[in-house]
Amino acid sequence: MTSAELTVLQPYCENDMRLLKRISKSIFLRLGEPLTEADYDDFYSIANMTLWQAYNSYDISKGASFNTHLCNCLKKKFKTEIRDRHRAKRVINQFTTSLDATNDSEEECSILDFIPSDFDTFEEVTKNSNEQFQDKVQHYFSKLSNQQVNILNLLIDGYEPKDIRQILEISSTEYAENMKIMRSFENVKILF
Repeated sequence: MTSAELTVLQPYCENDMRLLKRISKSIFLRLGEPLTEADYDDFYSIANMTLWQAYNSYDISKGASFNTHLCNCLKKKFKTEIRDRHRAKRVINQFTTSLDATNDSEEECSILDFIPSDFDTFEEVTKNSNEQFQDKVQHYFSKLSNQQVNILNLLIDGYEPKDIRQILEISSTEYAENMKIMRSFENVKILF
């Protein structure tokens, strides 16, 4: 490294790269992105690489100081990194699916239907045979439509969703909507 290179880079590399970190931090704050300590470490590493890239691309004949050139390079790199992080988050979110979403098969059951659970609302209610719970069950039934009561009775008897739809002559969408209403917190909270 020549003495001219050392003269330009030395202020940024002294004292554990304090000047480079201070410049980087002021750029972070102006970008307005909330950053964690781990993010700061990542961005300081980017700043360190950018310092060397900025030095190699610096053209003194353009009239700008090296500090100005470095700040512009850092801004571009930081904005690119933030943009790429946001894009990565959007890509991940494209693969998320609602638990109420129906599958593409003939049965069109929701994903929630396939998640095993050892908790069964109806079993819990029928375990307790005291009068208070019987009143709650009656109140729950009173909030359901005739079709929902029929679905519930067939479920209690052990019928599969496709069989219930066939017996009641309803579409899979109609079945899913009824199940959603029957499982809604507003209705189920009565039982507890």
